[in-house]
Amino acid sequence: MQVHRLPLRQTNQFSALFLDYMDQASALAEYSGNFPNLEGFAKQIEQKSFSDENRKVLVEVLKQQYQNLTIQPDLDILAQPNTFTVTTGHQLNIFTGPLYVVYKMITVINLAKSLKKAYPDYNFVPVYWMATEDHDFAEINHFSLFGKKYEWNTEQKGAVGRMNPKELEALINEFTDCPEVFKSAYLEKETLSDAVRCYIQELFGAEGLICIDADDRQLKTLFSPIIKDDLLNHSAFAKVQATSHALESLGYKTQIAPREINFFYLSNGVRERIVKEEGIYKVLNTELQFSEEEILALLETQPEHFSPNVVLRPVYEEVILPNLAYIGGPSEVPYWLQLKGAFDYYGVTFPILMPRNFALVVNKASAKKMEKLDLSIEELYHDEITLRKNFVEKHSENSLSLVEEGKTFSVIFEEILAKAIKIDKTLEGAVKGEQQKLLNSLDHLEKRLKKAEERNHETEVNQLLGLKHKLFPNGSSQERVENLLNFSLNNSEFISTLLNTFDALDFSYYTIVE
Repeated sequence: MQVHRLPLRQTNQFSALFLDYMDQASALAEYSGNFPNLEGFAKQIEQKSFSDENRKVLVEVLKQQYQNLTIQPDLDILAQPNTFTVTTGHQLNIFTGPLYVVYKMITVINLAKSLKKAYPDYNFVPVYWMATEDHDFAEINHFSLFGKKYEWNTEQKGAVGRMNPKELEALINEFTDCPEVFKSAYLEKETLSDAVRCYIQELFGAEGLICIDADDRQLKTLFSPIIKDDLLNHSAFAKVQATSHALESLGYKTQIAPREINFFYLSNGVRERIVKEEGIYKVLNTELQFSEEEILALLETQPEHFSPNVVLRPVYEEVILPNLAYIGGPSEVPYWLQLKGAFDYYGVTFPILMPRNFALVVNKASAKKMEKLDLSIEELYHDEITLRKNFVEKHSENSLSLVEEGKTFSVIFEEILAKAIKIDKTLEGAVKGEQQKLLNSLDHLEKRLKKAEERNHETEVNQLLGLKHKLFPNGSSQERVENLLNFSLNNSEFISTLLNTFDALDFSYYTIVE
């Protein structure tokens, strides 16, 4: 196996805001916290405060959530005041979803190990924040395996973490190689949340990864002061909107839009936005409505009915965890930058933002094709037009450029222009016009030469594009399309290979050639 690392900018896959943050652009300093390096983590450890009360509740809730698993993680370590967490989060995609979800978990696991090595007096626990309250079922109900799409269809509604996963039996029966770890999780657990916790414990429990389901009454109680402020004062709306406008004025495209109320009403089968109209709090698409007194009473007695949206979910995370860093993808890191003002307003320590590891896995068959086509790692990341153009020029035995001929004609036209101006200055425009026509003709002829030469290499070009499509399916990155099982079914060491290969603090794009 060979591992190659490329700078993130060189892959042409990331937004300007994400890349500028990673380059520590001074214009973004006020919207971010400490930078994701060892020096930044030393500062974060000093700055992060977490109450004994919140720590006690956290441990109690996690023990309840893990009580039905045969293998129990060490949760008591979280009760110790010198223990911090590092966190990643994602939706409950079936069968782990796209490969990058696994990359997130491996990144957070390796980060905890690196921090323990650097700061042995502290403990660092990697956490997977399960987006159990999310209700966008269409985003989690499918995965791609060996080019075939598998999809879970259900009539269940509301928060996906509360859904019964036993309906997946029909889908499981569609492919005979389904690992037992998924079968037992989906067919024996009563909720999707419990099922995901079960198989994550099997896959990553030995590495210390802990799952948290924040759809919990006790945890929501800790967050209730901020829920109340959002309902009454809409503070987060003003703060995030101001930051968003500031980032846009710098030329960046922002990811999320705050609302006056950044909470959903959550109950079995329902997760709908709460809005305030003429003094009345209404739950969209339902008959539910509350006066101010009634909704505050609901918050006091049943805080579990309030589910934060993308604006306040990050704040919720940092309130209930002794967290130092959030590990996210190239869209997540930028939208967290929009939230710094809200964190500051609520007096919640803003976490270190860092990207997950990125990777392209090239199997042996594809590696042989690369060798045959004399294709470098760097060239893999070129767009198809550039890839085709460079390949033909690189392998052609003929000169395909007419640049020198164009220079010769330019010299000739300079002489013609000099003669013409001596006779009649008004001829200058006509001469330059004829010159441009000729240069345009040369450009057209050059393109025809290259097209003709491309036809001479048609077989190799088709092989090249076929390889590109395989490694970047549908024009997207491999990690956003392919599933873990595409690699682990034929390689039982795949996860351990990634664990040993990735460096959480190395912000490169990995190309792993088997």
